[in-house]
Amino acid sequence: MNDIPKFFLAFFLVLPIISFVHEAGHVFFAWLMGGRNIKVTIGTGSVLFRIGILEVRKYYFYYGLCTFDNLKRNKRFSNILIFAGGTIFNALAAMLVIHLVEINALETGILTYQFTYFSLYYIFFALLPMPYPDGSYSDGKVILDLIRNKALVSTYRVEWNEEKKQWCVLDHDRNLVQSFEDEEAALKKGHEVAQLHRPSRLLNSKSGEETEVHNFPKIPL
Repeated sequence: MNDIPKFFLAFFLVLPIISFVHEAGHVFFAWLMGGRNIKVTIGTGSVLFRIGILEVRKYYFYYGLCTFDNLKRNKRFSNILIFAGGTIFNALAAMLVIHLVEINALETGILTYQFTYFSLYYIFFALLPMPYPDGSYSDGKVILDLIRNKALVSTYRVEWNEEKKQWCVLDHDRNLVQSFEDEEAALKKGHEVAQLHRPSRLLNSKSGEETEVHNFPKIPL
């Protein structure tokens, strides 16, 4: 019974901080690889408030994710670093707390113990290669797939059809999704379908050569 207050302290204070540190790791490496539209979500449920790239939701003590688009360096190793970034930051933070305790800059107490313990807990379950019920994957599962070169990327295209005189949005198998008379409308539709099927790329053949206009990497948790 005496440990119940400690449990609530860990659940409502320490875990959200560790979750924030974890997402900060993803953000750092996504930024390093040229990611755009970076956003961090802490918790789930309805939005409580937003500050810059940070979004805090009602159940702030549960779950977290990082979203970003258009990596400039969208290579396999770059994505491995991004998905490993959360555990790297958790490990560094835990090592820093341990070091500060050892040099007596911090006093050993329930907060330092819980922070170190739950950082290791977070690292273990983030790296455990497993699928989740909602269809998403753990960071470890994505990293393992990337190492095995199994991370399939859907490619969507916006192409001019000379016969139809229309801009066509094509899926990964080059099946028609929708056609438009206006190129901008076709690109907008291409962005929509590509974003819904992460990881994905959107190519445009306006100049006669296929060029990437956007990419939507898988979301690290």
